[in-house]
Amino acid sequence: MLEVKDNNFENEVIQSDKITVVDFWAEWCGPCKMMGPVFEEASKELSSAKFVKVNVDSSPQTASAYGIMSIPTILIFKNGEKIDQVVGLIPKEKLVGIVRKHL
Repeated sequence: MLEVKDNNFENEVIQSDKITVVDFWAEWCGPCKMMGPVFEEASKELSSAKFVKVNVDSSPQTASAYGIMSIPTILIFKNGEKIDQVVGLIPKEKLVGIVRKHL
């Protein structure tokens, strides 16, 4: 899973030519650790989308720029624009459904 940081978020997410699903998380966050495998499974099921992770502790500028107040938060980008957002732990089926509606 690609870990995106403040210095490459623009290149990896904003300039991506695919729908990009971004998981904002942190090592100390219990629900984030539970969301990790769900995010990984969804990425394998939806190979037409790009899935990346942003650690809010090591990339505070990006987290702040998108108003991330609680984690896990998943943002979905298309053509450089945020088009959807999900906050909290969700099942894989729900995540897959949300991403699919934007593909």
